[in-house]
This record gives sequence, C-alpha cells and structure tokens, in this order.
Amino acid sequence: MARRSNPAVRIAQETAHNAMFDADGKPKPGVHNMLLKAVQVQRPLVVAYIRRLQKKHPRATAAQLADIAERDYLRAVAGGGALVGATAVVPGVGTVASLGLSAAATVGFLEATALYATSLAELHGIRLTNPEKAGTMVMAIMLGEEGTALLGTLSGQAAGGAKPADVWGNVLSRSSIPGFGSVRKRIQNAFLKNLLKRQGTALFGRALPFGIGAVVGGAGNLVMGRAVAKNAREAFGPMPDTIPGELTAAAGADNLTLEGNTLGSQR
Repeated sequence: MARRSNPAVRIAQETAHNAMFDADGKPKPGVHNMLLKAVQVQRPLVVAYIRRLQKKHPRATAAQLADIAERDYLRAVAGGGALVGATAVVPGVGTVASLGLSAAATVGFLEATALYATSLAELHGIRLTNPEKAGTMVMAIMLGEEGTALLGTLSGQAAGGAKPADVWGNVLSRSSIPGFGSVRKRIQNAFLKNLLKRQGTALFGRALPFGIGAVVGGAGNLVMGRAVAKNAREAFGPMPDTIPGELTAAAGADNLTLEGNTLGSQR
C-alpha cells in the first residue's frame, strides 16, 4: 500500500521555498546579500572570543583552544537548529511564522561558522582585518576541496608544498591581491549554489510542525557543522606549537606554564 504524503509537510516545503526563491527557482533579491554578509566577521570579535577562551582555559595550547572552539561551534549550531525547529509546536506559532525563524537560523549558522573558521585562522597566525577577505576564506572552507583549491590559486606557493595556513596568511594579509576579485566571485557563486541546495532542505525541515522540525533542524545543522569542522582541520593543517602574535601576550598575562596540562586533545 502506497504511503500517502503528509499535507502539512508539503505546505511547509512550499511555503519555505516561496519565501526564499522566485517562480523560476532563483533566490529572491536580498537573499544572496544576506547570506554573504553573514560570513563576514570583524577581527576584534574573533580576538575577543579567543581571549575569553584563554581566560577560561589559561593553560590551553593553540591545539586545545582549537578543540574547545570546535566544541563550542558544534553545540551552538546544533542547539540553534533545534531551538528554531521547536517553535513549530508552540501554540500560536504556525508554519509561516516559523519560516522567518528558519531564515534567521540559517544566518545564525553562517555567523557561527564564520567565527569558528576565522578563530582557527587567528590561532594559525592569520590576521584577517578585512571582513570581505575573511568571508572569502570562510566560504572556501565551507566548500571544502573545491574552495581551498580556488583560494590556493591566488598564490604561486599553492603547488610548492607550503602549508595552506602559510599560503593563505601570505595572500590574504596583502592590501592588494591580483586576481582576488575573480577568485572571490567564483568561490561566492559555488558557495551560494551549494548552501542553498543543502541549507534549503534544513530550512524546510525546521518549518515542519508536530515537533519534527526540532529533530530535523538540530540534526541537519550538526551534520553541516561537522563537515565544516572537518574541512577546516584539513584546510589549515596541524596547529602551531605556540599561540601566535598578540594572543601570546594575552595568554602569558598570568605567567602560567603550558607544561603538564591535560585540557582538550592534541591535533
């Protein structure tokens, strides 16, 4: 006997799709800008986050801080997806209303991803003072091999065996990067295509009623978050032995040794 489709699921999917896409299936005006803005993060916010981690874990190495940042990131994105999904069962909050929160959750996911990825860059000694360049790096990491390969084309060192973190640091720290606009556009187009395809499913899921959205939303974000974390670890390579730059001064403010600590795991 064939299973009958749940009309509530169909309505939720259609409503979510119509809110984000036009009749031709293309994202509505403003959607692209909203998503691209979400991956740009200001460096002072990144430094402040890392220093909060250092204050809470004063004996942590760079590798351990990276582990803690990853744990915080996964908790944040999984919890955010489940929280928004749960609104579909709150009395008075219908599918259409919850859809707005689903869009907000998508932006929240991207903002959390940007903070996490840029924090890893900072721990590798990469200083991203330009939000547009930071956003490009975040999009490249989310794309995985395709994105990191595109970003690597900005430097002749890409094929020379240098660590990606060193290559990106040398390239993205420059005030002027030949070919950056072209590479950024290619990364941006691939990012939006992949994001809207993958996040679209999660968006529909979060708008489902009867409590199903809480499961789908949280699980969907966690899967994507784990993929991002894996991409970031592979893209940056091994963590440095010491905490770089100005972060070292913050870590050493309490005059503590790093020897014998057991926080987190080594990469």
